[in-house]
Amino acid sequence: MESIFVLVPVSIVLLAVAIWLFFWATKHGQFDDLDSPAWRILRDDAPARRKEREHD
Repeated sequence: MESIFVLVPVSIVLLAVAIWLFFWATKHGQFDDLDSPAWRILRDDAPARRKEREHD
């Protein structure tokens, strides 16, 4: 029974922190564009350029 007096306030604090982090992430644009990163992996990369060797 004594542990409940510790666990309930700790869980309320953790819940408040989780809610604050969610609103912080929303305010800072973390959920603005969820589709582009998924499509970016499917696109082909531009071909890598080779460096030409200098001849002396």
